[in-house]
Amino acid sequence: MPETRRDDTTRSTERFGSLIDRIRRIDTVDGLPARYRLQVRAGLLDETLKLAHYSAVTHLVVAVAVAYFFWDSAPRAYLLGLLAVVAVVIAATLYMTWLYQRIFGSAVSELGVARGYRLSGGFAFALGLAWATMPIMLFSPASSDERLLVVGIAAGLISDAYVVGPLLSVSYLFAVPVILGSFLGLARSGEPIALSIAVLLVVYASFVGLSVRRMSRLSRQRILDRVRVEDQSETIGLLLNEFEENSSDWLWETDETGRFQHVSPRMAQALGCPIERLQRSAFRDLLAPGADARSDEARGRDRGQDRGQDWSEDRGEDRTADLLDQLRQGRAFHELLVAIETPTGLRWLELSGKPFTDQRGHVAGFRGVGSDVTQRREAEAHIAYLAARDSLTGLSNRGMFHEVASEACAAVAASARGDLVNLLYLDLDGFKKVNDTAGHGAGDALLRQVADRLRASVDANAQVFRLGGDEFAILHRGREAAEAEILAEAVIAALHRPYLIDGVRAEIGVSIGIARAPQDATELQDLLRKADLALYTAKEAGRGRWQCFDADLERRVRRWRELDGAMRAGLASGEMELHYQPLVNLQDGEVVGCEALLRWTRPGHGPVSPAEMIPIAESTGFVITIGRWALRKACAEALNWPAHMRVAVNISSTHFRLPDFYREVEAALGETGLAPERLEIEITESIFLANTPHVLENLRALRATGVRIALDDFGTGYSSLSYLTQFPVDKIKIDRAFVRDLSSRPECLSVIKAIMVIAGDLGIDVTVEGVETEQQAEMLRLRRCNSAQGFLYSPARPSGEVTGLIELIPRAVKQARRPVRHVA
Repeated sequence: MPETRRDDTTRSTERFGSLIDRIRRIDTVDGLPARYRLQVRAGLLDETLKLAHYSAVTHLVVAVAVAYFFWDSAPRAYLLGLLAVVAVVIAATLYMTWLYQRIFGSAVSELGVARGYRLSGGFAFALGLAWATMPIMLFSPASSDERLLVVGIAAGLISDAYVVGPLLSVSYLFAVPVILGSFLGLARSGEPIALSIAVLLVVYASFVGLSVRRMSRLSRQRILDRVRVEDQSETIGLLLNEFEENSSDWLWETDETGRFQHVSPRMAQALGCPIERLQRSAFRDLLAPGADARSDEARGRDRGQDRGQDWSEDRGEDRTADLLDQLRQGRAFHELLVAIETPTGLRWLELSGKPFTDQRGHVAGFRGVGSDVTQRREAEAHIAYLAARDSLTGLSNRGMFHEVASEACAAVAASARGDLVNLLYLDLDGFKKVNDTAGHGAGDALLRQVADRLRASVDANAQVFRLGGDEFAILHRGREAAEAEILAEAVIAALHRPYLIDGVRAEIGVSIGIARAPQDATELQDLLRKADLALYTAKEAGRGRWQCFDADLERRVRRWRELDGAMRAGLASGEMELHYQPLVNLQDGEVVGCEALLRWTRPGHGPVSPAEMIPIAESTGFVITIGRWALRKACAEALNWPAHMRVAVNISSTHFRLPDFYREVEAALGETGLAPERLEIEITESIFLANTPHVLENLRALRATGVRIALDDFGTGYSSLSYLTQFPVDKIKIDRAFVRDLSSRPECLSVIKAIMVIAGDLGIDVTVEGVETEQQAEMLRLRRCNSAQGFLYSPARPSGEVTGLIELIPRAVKQARRPVRHVA
């Protein structure tokens, strides 16, 4: 039996110890990062121990009061024992708190925090057990008034859980014994009123328990936030130190009077002042208003070296006034560029800052970052200078022209003084010939000499620009229209004088178109357009002259509009027809096909050139309607030719890019009955620039039906060989530009030979355009070109003459070949 009792006692002790451990584990913070866990636990313990002083005094006072009030009605030995136990626990608690602060106050450790948790829990539990005996011993024998006193003291003791609330386990270890003791005291009385008090006690204890739990959670979160802020502050401090040590930027701080409170060595180095002097200086004293004006003046002289007056004055970049205003009003600022005079000269600083306030919300100073951008600004200014200049001639370039001319047009449009801005648009006459014959090096040297003569021809009221190639512009400001005309005469005379390039004499001329603002236009684009019209007229009139814009020049625009309406009516009324130019096999002279070419003869006006008509149709979209008509008509008329002959129809890129273009071709073939392999669609390389999905879809669909694809004008324009591998084509047509100089320029023949090799490897036929002489035809035949077309065989003729050409051309070719010798 004694053994059994010892075992029961052991198990009870183990269960009790397990309960205590579970209560203590309430305060675990395992979910936090390791670097925060110890600091949070230490913070909770620290707050609990600080509150323990006030709680200890309260408990001692309450113990004395209990002894006093119940001295005559309760066992005095119990009262003295309760007072003694409470006093001892309180003394031990105060000593433990003092000892903990002394040993672990300067350095938090895992061991010290763990010991603090255990001792706090132990003292709280001991104190709770001592107070738990109070309702058990005093409630049942007490009078009604004394019972009220017991209940009040018990309720107050339970509420003491709020005081030690940061550590929830300490609160529970103290409050739970008091609550249980209160229940035992009520149960011991055995009276009905005790049940009612017990119900109220349950409600009150539950409220206290939940409230304490929430307060503990809030305390834990508050301490965690504080720890995180401290950790982040430390990290920020390290980063700022690293920033100041290794970055080119620097930090600054001022007080409410604007005097520096923090000056880094880099800041002192940038300003060329000792740190001690800056510490006593005010921010405003360092700023140098007017520095930008001096810099801009120098920059203006630099940019205006090739003109007497700079109409595009640079706007000041110095934001010193803005910075002073922001400081005065206590507002943040970001990357303000300011000029500061230093002992080492003018420095440009980029400053950012933000005000900070004191506890009353008043601005207590500024903190910010700064950087010395003097070198960067000088580099940017140099880059801007180069970007505004033509690298070959040193003149202002097209970009600068648009900037200066736009400002000049706007200025004279707003002026009431009668000023004029004259735009002289120059195009060199004969430059291409010099460039082609003497080489690009000579052409560049010639352009530099032209630029020098132009500079020497203008006065302080004009500026010269190179727009590109052999195009130049002069922007002249004056009051009389005759001034621009006199300047134009001087320029023509200056540029017409002979040039000496590497010992070789060269002669060129210049044509000039003149437009004026605001008389002719107030917008730059309109002014340019009208100057271009005037230039075109000057060239048409014989070159080497100038022409002012006149309203009659706009008749060309009206001509476009007139033709646009007339061609629509002409197509509907049958004024347009197709002529056909034969494609001849270079080996046997047989006609293998014809290219359909559009012809339009206006009643009462005569023929209209396709070169004038097609651009208008393309700009309005009417070219699609023409293409559909030509496709059907060519297919129908080709039915009258021998079955081996093909018909080639030119299709514009606008038309070919339509999603269902291949269906239009299929419909035309179906309606006319022409075999698909007899139709050849000619397209140009420009169609591939806007490589829409419909382009490739149409190409593949047409080839799938048997229609052939020919790439026209190959070798000019964009001329990318990748087109031959990326897109399915059956034929390439070499442009007439290579044939024109075939006998005088060997490189043209080399290009044709290279194209033939590539085409042969890819299985692509080759047709050469613009063949006009027997010598050209023989050279191409010996290079195994497939076919050719040109005036040698026939110009484009009406449909009714094609049959005769089919018979005539082979005989003419055979007869012409007999005397041709040694042309290769």
